[in-house]
Amino acid sequence: MTGRAVDGICTRTLVVPLSWSSEARKEVDENHDKKFRNQTLCPLVARGLFFAGGEPVTERVVLDAQGVDRALTRMAHEILERNKGVQDLVLIGIRSRGVHLAERLRSKIESIEGASVPMGIIDITLYRDDLSRSRQQPQVKGTRVDFPIDDRRVVLVDDVLFTGRTVRAALDALVDLGRPKNVQLCVLVDRGHRELPIRADYVGKNLPTALDEEVQVRLTESDGRDEVVLVRQGG
Repeated sequence: MTGRAVDGICTRTLVVPLSWSSEARKEVDENHDKKFRNQTLCPLVARGLFFAGGEPVTERVVLDAQGVDRALTRMAHEILERNKGVQDLVLIGIRSRGVHLAERLRSKIESIEGASVPMGIIDITLYRDDLSRSRQQPQVKGTRVDFPIDDRRVVLVDDVLFTGRTVRAALDALVDLGRPKNVQLCVLVDRGHRELPIRADYVGKNLPTALDEEVQVRLTESDGRDEVVLVRQGG
């Protein structure tokens, strides 16, 4: 990724395809995002009028920081209502942004209920069904679930639900850990285009998208700010 100014207008060239979904981006080294966050960009670039390979790229904010927080608060209440409290309830975040969202949900649930909720982290890298096709060496960051999940109500947390393949991989990983009472899925954004029969139980925002659009979830913990944007290449 490079940045330059032409006639007073900031531009940015990205070296990763903008058509990737948030699910697909889990397969990519996040160093690109870190380099972007460390650069000082003009407001025009930050809000999405920049160029990639000569084509204009626009981004539209569909959830701002307040919208993200409201969605998480609502889903926390929905989780408690459906499960009638926190008994046998555990949260497991799917790396990477699903972990940050699970941490926030746990904080909100504990604030509402006044009781602690176990939280774990699951890494689906080695469970992906496209692993044999990947040209890159998989980067395994590790699963951390320091409690038994047998007979527990497990809430899987992720940022974007797209094809459903990430969730399928997470379910395979859960089976290796134990036999939960049930598994529920909580996502901040459901963008449609499912390839597997998977449905979320809790959704922050349903966002109809085209296949050539990208949904980016940006969180303060990893990106410096909270927002969900819809990125389109070609204006």
